[in-house]
Amino acid sequence: MPRRYAEDTRRTRRPARIALAAAVAAAAGLGGTLLAPPGQAAAAPPGEKDVTAVLFEWDYDSVAAECGRSLGPAGYGSVQVSPPAEHIQGGQWWTSYQPVSYRIAGRLGDRAAFSKMVEACHSAGVKVVADAVINHMSAGSGTGTGGSSYTKYDYPGIYAAADFDDCTSEIVDYQDRFNVQHCELVGLADLDTGEEHVRAGIAGYLNDLLSLGVDGFRIDAAKHIPAEDLADIKSRLSDPGVYWKQEFIAGGGEAVQPGEYTGVGDVQEFRYARDLKRVFTSEKLAYLKNFGEEWGYLPGSQAAVFVDNHDTERNGETLNYKDGAAYTLAGVFMLAWPYSSPDVHSGYEWSEKDAGPPNGGRVDACYQDGWKCQHAWPEISSMVAWHNTARGQDVTDWWDNGGNQIAFGRGDKAYVALNHESTELNHTFQTGLPAGDYCDVQGKRTVSVDGSGQFTATLAPDTALALHTGAKDC
Repeated sequence: MPRRYAEDTRRTRRPARIALAAAVAAAAGLGGTLLAPPGQAAAAPPGEKDVTAVLFEWDYDSVAAECGRSLGPAGYGSVQVSPPAEHIQGGQWWTSYQPVSYRIAGRLGDRAAFSKMVEACHSAGVKVVADAVINHMSAGSGTGTGGSSYTKYDYPGIYAAADFDDCTSEIVDYQDRFNVQHCELVGLADLDTGEEHVRAGIAGYLNDLLSLGVDGFRIDAAKHIPAEDLADIKSRLSDPGVYWKQEFIAGGGEAVQPGEYTGVGDVQEFRYARDLKRVFTSEKLAYLKNFGEEWGYLPGSQAAVFVDNHDTERNGETLNYKDGAAYTLAGVFMLAWPYSSPDVHSGYEWSEKDAGPPNGGRVDACYQDGWKCQHAWPEISSMVAWHNTARGQDVTDWWDNGGNQIAFGRGDKAYVALNHESTELNHTFQTGLPAGDYCDVQGKRTVSVDGSGQFTATLAPDTALALHTGAKDC
C-alpha cells in the first residue's frame, strides 16, 4: 500500500489516563526512566551551515560513516535520517512510516547504532535531523521490527483505542478541514493529538531522541495534525526551540494551508519543487529571476526547499534522478539561489515505486548496489561550500539570454552560470568578484576575473560554472 496517511473526523477531548511523566517514559519505551539531555553537541552553530543531506533509508552505521567521509568535508550542516521508530515488517520503503512503538528498533538500526551515528556526525560537524512520524501508527496488525505485537488501534504500553480519532475512514475531502485533520490517511490509525496522553507520548518519543543528541525534526504529515496540537507537543520538549521542519503538501483551494504552521517551525515548500520541474522541463530558466516569495511561496526564513524527496521522486510531482541534466542543474540552481534552506535528497535507484532500500539500507559504497548518492555528485557537493560562502548575500549581476542560459552573482562572494540549452554558451560575464584567479568548482578549471569583475568563459550544453571566494585553486 502507499505510504500517504489520513486522520479522524470527530475529536473528543479526554482526560489524561496516566501522569505525564509516566506517559512520556512509557511512550519512549524507557521503562519509566527519563534520560537527561547531553551537553552541547559539537555540530556547527545554528544557521552557520543550512544545507541538509537527506540520506533516505540509509542505515545508521552507513550514515555515521558518510558524515565523516563526505558530509562534513563538503560543508553540509545537517543530515536527515529516516524514521528511527520500530515499524511494521516488510521490505517496502513505506514500512518505515508505519510505527508500532517508539523504541529505536527499525530496519536501519537499533538504539546503540543510532546513538553512535549521532556522535559520529557531531564529531564531523554535522547535525542530525530525525524524520518523525507522529500523526499516526500502522494500518494493520502483526509483530513489529523490534518484536512488539500490535493491532491497528492497540499498541500495548503506548496507545489504546481511546487514543485514536473517532473517524476511522480515509480522508476523502481536502476542502474539509475536519476530514483532513481527523480522518485516516490511507487507512493509517490516526492519533488523537488533542488528547493529553497522546501529546505526552509523542513528546516523550521526541525527548528521547533529543536525549541521544538529535538536533532537529522533520515532522511527517504535519498538514494532518492541527497546528495548535503540534505547538503544544513542541512546548513539552526539553528544548522547545529545537529545529522543526514540517512536511506540508500544499494544494490550491484546500481547507488547510501552509501559512498556518509557520508559527510552530519551518514548512517544506512543495510548490518550489513543482515549479522547478516545470521551468527546467518546459519553460525558460530566464523566468527564475524573481524566484521565491514573489511566486507566492512562504517567506524564505520560514521555509525548507528541495528539488525532490522520497515521495515526489516516485509520484512524478517533481524532477528526479532519471531526468538527467535537468535534475542536476536544478540542484545547482537551488544551492546557488538565496531563497530558504535547501535539502539535498539522496536515495537509490528504483523501477518499482514501493521498492525498499538495497541491502536493507547498508551502503557499502556510493554508486554501487543502486545507491545514487546525489549528495556526493561533484556538481552538487561542490555547491554546498559555494552556498555557505554566499550566505547572506543578495542576488547581483543577473544575466540571461531570454531562454535557458542564466547567470548571477551573490554580492562579492560568488558567481554561477547555467547553460540548459542544446548549444554552447560563450559569453563575457560581469561579476562583483574581486580580481584574481578562481577555481570553477563545476568544471575544475581556473577562471581569471579582471579588475572590472569580468571574465570570459565557454559552457558546454547542460553544464554550469561556479566561482566563489573560498575556492581559488583547483
